[in-house]
Amino acid sequence: MANTSSTYLLDNVQVLDLDGDAAVIRPDMAILVEDGIIAAVMPSAEPRSKEGLRIIDGAGRIAMPGLVDMHVHVWDEASLGAYLAAGVTTIRNASGMPFHLRLADRIARGETLGPRLITTGPILNSSGANAQINHHIVTTAEQARTAVRQHHAAGFRRLKVYSNLTRAAYEAIRDEASLLGMTIMGHTPEGLRAPGVPYDKPFAIAFEELLDDGFVTIEHVESIVWHSLRDAHDENAARQLAQNIAAAGVPVDPTLLAFYNLLQVAETDGAYLERAGTERINPLLVAQSQPEYERWKAEDPARHREAFAFYQRMTKMLAEEGVVLVAGSDAGIFTNVPGVSLVEELELLEGAGLSRADVLRTATQNAAMALGEDSFFGRIAPGQRADLILLERDPAADLSALRAISAVIAGGRYLNRERLDELLARAANHDVARTQRHLFEALEAQGIDTNALEL
Repeated sequence: MANTSSTYLLDNVQVLDLDGDAAVIRPDMAILVEDGIIAAVMPSAEPRSKEGLRIIDGAGRIAMPGLVDMHVHVWDEASLGAYLAAGVTTIRNASGMPFHLRLADRIARGETLGPRLITTGPILNSSGANAQINHHIVTTAEQARTAVRQHHAAGFRRLKVYSNLTRAAYEAIRDEASLLGMTIMGHTPEGLRAPGVPYDKPFAIAFEELLDDGFVTIEHVESIVWHSLRDAHDENAARQLAQNIAAAGVPVDPTLLAFYNLLQVAETDGAYLERAGTERINPLLVAQSQPEYERWKAEDPARHREAFAFYQRMTKMLAEEGVVLVAGSDAGIFTNVPGVSLVEELELLEGAGLSRADVLRTATQNAAMALGEDSFFGRIAPGQRADLILLERDPAADLSALRAISAVIAGGRYLNRERLDELLARAANHDVARTQRHLFEALEAQGIDTNALEL
């Protein structure tokens, strides 16, 4: 069972310290938790000052900061336990609906068990190749300003922009967000896509124009290659691109797994879609994704295999040039499984050539830094939110240690392995009707008539 005591001492642990260039293990440590906050980190042998203090024996396990998945799609609260079971204690939802704001409040109040939930508003996009049913479609500057004000009035403080946005719409979103104190993340807007773009003609909005616009993160390394390099796998141009992004100080969320999973469907003629864990993907999303599944089953994997290798090389260049990288899995769409997908993303980042310490920082300190909240979470230190995971082995020596979590502390709440297994099992118990209500509510908030929709 979970320990719900507001104050306790996690004793006899080894703290994984990621503050320096290399990861360092601090043995024989104890962590005092008070009301969901780390109150002290001290040697295990230090005398206890609080009489009757509840003590949880860490049994010499490795304690590290909880993981942050910076790019997920939550369709229903059923998936929350899958994130906790994988050691993910903070998630950033990248396609907001009204229910996300209510859910985030319930989690913050302790009424619903889940990782801390941060959310953008609905995806802001213009009509075009990448438009989807749940996108808030805007074309003109006035439509865009109105949409941003609607998001703000609903309670959203983060915006997500998308590829199709026209110049007029994007610039209005950017300027209105600045006036309202809202932040922007997402795909880099490309403008109206004319015939011949990108191979014969440049994009209407150049990638470099956007680098000083204050993006919290730019998402998807394959989208960066597509937009900035016009899909050319040019090593010299990629190196210059990495230097330009570093100079602008814009963090990047590579989401290598998003493309890797597309490739795996092609490699296996679709068998990958039936692997263990996919039962935790929302069935409504699966139903809507069937055309995309069929497309990728039929793709020739050879070209995409080469593309993925370049995306990994691009990611390494970004790291080498000093770009702050964060870890996002794009879980909740296509065949990206909530929770474990973040661990898979970290393994792909290591495969790209990042050191293990740097990989671990993408999902802890770097995420907090990108969000402007590094004084609040991302480390094991006094004053930080009590988000931790306990491991049997050192992940800085072997990332597979992240696949054997003994316990999770989320906002001070201690969850042992038995409780995590219960949450993981429940993550496959979907409420499709509730999911549909969430989506219809979001569409109706945008003025869309849902009576004729069939989902």
